[in-house]
Amino acid sequence: MQWSLDTFITQVTERARYDRPQQGARAVRNVLEVLGAHLVGDDRTDLAALLPEGCGPLLTAAEPASEPLSPASFVQAVADHSNEDVAEARREIDAVLPTLADAADHALLRRLLTQLPPGHAGLFGCTDPG
Repeated sequence: MQWSLDTFITQVTERARYDRPQQGARAVRNVLEVLGAHLVGDDRTDLAALLPEGCGPLLTAAEPASEPLSPASFVQAVADHSNEDVAEARREIDAVLPTLADAADHALLRRLLTQLPPGHAGLFGCTDPG
């Protein structure tokens, strides 16, 4: 599904129950910048191509991470990256990653999840690939 930037941010804003779209835009930026460091290769660029203009580079510009993060460490990394508490980072993740899952087809989502340590599927609002 190809979304406009406004539609994508509106979806994130509604999922997070934010009052303003600027909060949704901030969440998108924070989560994509951290996620991009943990995805590599064609899967990362394929996901970036599905995102609205301006969102893809947030994924692809990130330097590769030195080690994979557990789901809890991913949440902490978003909190650290955005200078927010863990609860707000989790709120952002719970809004952004399921929206990404909606944008990606099943095959791409499965490939993305196989790059991440077990347990990340729950952050995307789905089950681990089997």
